[in-house]
Amino acid sequence: MKGAAWRALAVTIAATAVAMLVDRTVFELFNAPKVYDKDLGRLLRIIGFAGTWLALALAVGFQHDGSAVARVVARRRGWLLFWSPMLAGALAELLKIVVRRERPALNDGGYGFRPWDERTWSGAGLAFPSSHAAVAFGGAFMLARLFPRAKWVGIVLAVGCGITRIVARAHFVSDVVFAAGLGWLVSWFLWRRWAPVTEPATPPSAQ
Repeated sequence: MKGAAWRALAVTIAATAVAMLVDRTVFELFNAPKVYDKDLGRLLRIIGFAGTWLALALAVGFQHDGSAVARVVARRRGWLLFWSPMLAGALAELLKIVVRRERPALNDGGYGFRPWDERTWSGAGLAFPSSHAAVAFGGAFMLARLFPRAKWVGIVLAVGCGITRIVARAHFVSDVVFAAGLGWLVSWFLWRRWAPVTEPATPPSAQ
């Protein structure tokens, strides 16, 4: 990995360690079991839903002027906006199975770990990291790379998604913090490898 990725990983690990110091306190102080009964709560939750980003990716992928070059650029953007949240979410699910830390509500705000011989390959009931937050941040950070002027729209929504997961007591703060770092790393890797070339003013002549 390049220096930026190593720094991001180091910051993610450090921030997660700090968040673990307040996990229990936040669990005890903030509890909003009906957060998803409100429209805003439901909106923020679906930012962490893969289908939301699929729909956005399709919209971006079809946004072009019809020229051959524009179609290629738009298609690349759409694929990036699709794969960033999908891969971030998939990695989060894999890490859940490896780490095996249970959701906070299952242990009254304490850390509990599922034995390996109990539902070995199931991520249900596991918390670290939050897959909703990973999907949300994976999509938001890629959206920020594709459309820098509107970067705060996706990021604010992703932060909101993470907050709802915490106050709903589905995740610890550290689950969400690590997921945010994971989302950034996935978007960075995909962008470094497959960033779309800026569309020229006029299409290049045929070779």
